[in-house]
Amino acid sequence: MTPERPDFRSAAFLRQHANDCMVFYTSHAIDPSGGMFHFLKDNGEVYDSHTRHLVSSTRFVVTTAMSLRRSGDEADQARLIHALAFLRNAHHNPDTGGYAWLLDWREGQARVLDATNHAYGLAFVLLAHAHAAMAGLADALIGIGETYTLLEQRFWEPQHGLYADEATANWELSAYRGQNANMHLCEALLAAFDATGETRYLDRAELLADNICIRQAALADGLIWEHYRADWSIDWDYNRDDKTNIFRPWGFQPGHLTEWAKLLMLLNARRPRADHTARARHFFDIAMEKSWDTEHGGLFYGFAPDGSACDTDKYFWVQAETLAAAARLAIATQDPAYWTAYDRIWAYAWVHFVDHEHGAWWRILRADNSKISDEKSPAGKVDYHTAGACWDVLDALGEGLPPRSAAARVAAPQGG
Repeated sequence: MTPERPDFRSAAFLRQHANDCMVFYTSHAIDPSGGMFHFLKDNGEVYDSHTRHLVSSTRFVVTTAMSLRRSGDEADQARLIHALAFLRNAHHNPDTGGYAWLLDWREGQARVLDATNHAYGLAFVLLAHAHAAMAGLADALIGIGETYTLLEQRFWEPQHGLYADEATANWELSAYRGQNANMHLCEALLAAFDATGETRYLDRAELLADNICIRQAALADGLIWEHYRADWSIDWDYNRDDKTNIFRPWGFQPGHLTEWAKLLMLLNARRPRADHTARARHFFDIAMEKSWDTEHGGLFYGFAPDGSACDTDKYFWVQAETLAAAARLAIATQDPAYWTAYDRIWAYAWVHFVDHEHGAWWRILRADNSKISDEKSPAGKVDYHTAGACWDVLDALGEGLPPRSAAARVAAPQGG
């Protein structure tokens, strides 16, 4: 049974909902032998206790750090140290500097299943260290600079002003280039700037935003295409027939358009520029126009270059990122249409995505909002988008998460 609709703009509601999302994980996902469990059913049952994915390991650090900044609670601090230690000790290879994409974890020992290096993964390594530092873990500051240097050495392509995407364990680059890694690197660099005050991170975030949202978007009728060749020319056919790749889907992604809208507003708050808001509005408005399901509600996952829906499934993160962007645009522009969009997305998600019995959100729904499976949180989810959206709206409302003072910082075990 769906509870009565709350005031979605209320700071109290947003804090409570972020907490409700996290309680699902603190109740079920902590592995005493190291890190967190990454595969959870709807009720919290662990259905794979051994496989560990870099994206989940990093996102658990981010969400736990956000909780700690809210609570100041010793249990949250212990969980953050636990999550960061696993990232540093299990995923990190001190010989190559890289972070394993996939591990098998048994009896306190990690076996690497996939040592591929992904810029997308390192974006979240950087984001994890930045949030851990803002939550008071002093040693995480070292990880920010370390990860940035690694990205600079292995993935940065100054001739394009963007990061390459993928490399072997020995750092041989593939020919694929993608916007998604650069988008999350922009997010991570903004967090690194917030954590350190070092302008090199803000400078790089702004450069990425310009090169993806202006230069590359000009190749795709002013929108953001996902896939590119090594020279950053558009690859219109990459993964055209593969719906299973969650990190590299085909088609225009409305969730990425609205996520970029949010990032542009975050960038604008730190370095105001006249064109950021106009571009953010353009991306957001197109995403809503092309992807809102007028019959069943919610945003579709993707639309084709001709404007037709190419993937009509509904993903949790698309709704969450879009409502966060809507709130930032509403506050920045004073245009009530964005609050209307915010309320409409929340009302839809409240009925169809939020699990009011066990906590957190369902992951994927069909076009008619029926559930696809009972896998609430497979690798990569951890409700980083949903709890993060709540904190992002709170920040936009002036009710955000202040960094803890340097005096409150504690050392965390870093390891290899």
